Amino acid sequence: MSRFQAVLCGNPNVGKSTVFNALTGMRQHTGNWAGKTVESARGVVRDGEKVWTLTDLPGTYSLLDGSPDELVASDYLIFGDYEVVIVVCDATCMERSLHLALQAGRLCPHTVVCVNLMDEARRRGIHIDLTQLEEQLGLPVVGVSAKHGKGIDELKQRVYEQTTLEKQEGCPSADPADAQETLRLLTEECSQCTKSSGRAVQLGLRFLCLGEKAVETIPDLAEEQRQRLCTAWAEAQEQLTVMGYTGRSLLDTIIALEYQHAHELVTSCVSRQDASARDTWQMKVDRLLCDKRVGIPIVLLLLALVFYLTLAGANVPSAWLSGVLLGFEETLADGLLAIGAPVWLVGAVAHGMYRSLAWVVSVMLPPMAIFFPLFTLLEDFGFLPRIAFNLDRCFRACHACGKQALCMCMGLGCNAVGVTGCRIIRSQRERMIAILTNAFTPCNGRLPFLVTLISMFLVAYAGAAGVILSSLALVALIVISVLVTLGASFLLSKTVLRGMPSTFTLELPPFRMPKPGEVIVRSVLDRTVFVLMRAISVAAPAGLLLWVLGNLTVGGTSLLRHGAAFLDPLGRLMGMDGVILLAFLLGMPANEIVLPIMLMTYLSQGMLIEPAQTDVLKTILLSQGWTPVTAICTALFTMFHWPCSTTVLTVRKETGHIGWTALSVLLPTAAGMVICICVASLCRLFLPF
Repeated sequence: MSRFQAVLCGNPNVGKSTVFNALTGMRQHTGNWAGKTVESARGVVRDGEKVWTLTDLPGTYSLLDGSPDELVASDYLIFGDYEVVIVVCDATCMERSLHLALQAGRLCPHTVVCVNLMDEARRRGIHIDLTQLEEQLGLPVVGVSAKHGKGIDELKQRVYEQTTLEKQEGCPSADPADAQETLRLLTEECSQCTKSSGRAVQLGLRFLCLGEKAVETIPDLAEEQRQRLCTAWAEAQEQLTVMGYTGRSLLDTIIALEYQHAHELVTSCVSRQDASARDTWQMKVDRLLCDKRVGIPIVLLLLALVFYLTLAGANVPSAWLSGVLLGFEETLADGLLAIGAPVWLVGAVAHGMYRSLAWVVSVMLPPMAIFFPLFTLLEDFGFLPRIAFNLDRCFRACHACGKQALCMCMGLGCNAVGVTGCRIIRSQRERMIAILTNAFTPCNGRLPFLVTLISMFLVAYAGAAGVILSSLALVALIVISVLVTLGASFLLSKTVLRGMPSTFTLELPPFRMPKPGEVIVRSVLDRTVFVLMRAISVAAPAGLLLWVLGNLTVGGTSLLRHGAAFLDPLGRLMGMDGVILLAFLLGMPANEIVLPIMLMTYLSQGMLIEPAQTDVLKTILLSQGWTPVTAICTALFTMFHWPCSTTVLTVRKETGHIGWTALSVLLPTAAGMVICICVASLCRLFLPF
């Protein structure tokens, strides 16, 4: 049985994950916008007796840039274990794709070029002479339509053929003649740290991009080698200076020569007929959506529609699921008593841990099962890049990056996912701004509580009219969150993260009709279940802690009540009360349990209380002194407060620094406190309650 290692790379949005799925049979999440995949995936390809491992790298436009996702791809290609590289190209945009193929071919001579989306190219009147392209490129070329499985068998065969070939030359380097000797000397020193000459060349070019920092990216580097590399780079830098180059300017020259080569290949191998009706239609829609006067209102209406369908569809299954799951609580308690468990253990397990789990599942699962598929449909259709395009000018005015809008969209589902998605931003400074402000976007865990507050206090209508107004109110809150995000980004860019915005290329992919069946299955498995399991993992210990605090008393008063009394002065200043603030603090593991904690404390119960019907719940809150001002301030603080524990841990992992993690908690908290204090003060001055 033949076994070997292969690696898959390509530009964002060329169908790379679809090719990966077609080869391995896995179901990796594919999205119709740039930077969707930010981590590597690995699968096994089985073709008769041939079995090989395939690693899918993050999408990248170049192997010579310094963004985290591009460094992941470049690192693996320079230092990883593999025999063959598969470069996925977009048949509708060959010039950009061939630039990466030339870099990969220089790095690894056993490279296969997979030209994907051939069916879409034909619809657009694009013809690619694959035979001529293979001859001029010097690498095997295969045309495929991965979405329909066409050409995949031939791709497998060409990949296998590469493993049987003797050592061969890769694509030549596109170095300026006057700098070739200097780069050769640097490459020779780099060859001590890599497995082939092609990889050594790529590592040498990395020094042009990162300078001495390139040394830090080399794994298992001995101190002696480190010193030699630093010396070699210093000498190369001196020689380049004499020739009139800086590291960056030489790198730009090399990239320009590579693009020129790619352009020559496309000119001789690709022909195109007049624009088809499909292209004309897409351009008209793009002009409409990318006009901020029209595009932004359309996006807001679509968001309102998503919220409407989520709210209208989630109430009944949520109530049913709550009844079913909580119905097992007494069964669990009786079972524990039957085996002789002490009463305190029964309370801690059944009324503490299990009740929290049941509540989180019943509240989160139905809206997520509706919201994520709808959001994924918009994502796959290609709307998210248009949102980023419209917001790009706003973020650049705040000295941030327009790609931050994409991370905000991801944060609507889960802030932890949004933080991870910030890897698509190349600039370290701008990526930090996006990470630190992602918690300003209300995630799926906060939306149910916002809906409840809006339904009880801010919407005086029932039925469909109430759901519509609730959806519009949610959209208004999202707009407020975007404005506050822009303000916080501007503040950070003027203080701890000073700097000018960098330039970047924002790709507007073609509109593609998603497959609803695949979207539903994929979004449920990849997003709904993933986020739900993460929430469940923190809900159980949180429920145990709440049970302890609710049942331990000091002076006849529970610890919950003592904590609420301590926080009450600050809560009143913010237009709320101490119970509300305590609920937010204890709800940090999972925002879904904030409202049950409030009821548990208000009613002095020793366990989480399931909210009853909206009118009954409103009566309970009014009896505790709630007013419309309380509801408004609580809704605002729900929008802007510390992120959940999962997001905090994700920020710690992404930033690698406890100081930035602390700032990610303090920034939204400070914003929420200031906003609530201002709103409460104004309401006391001008409103009669």
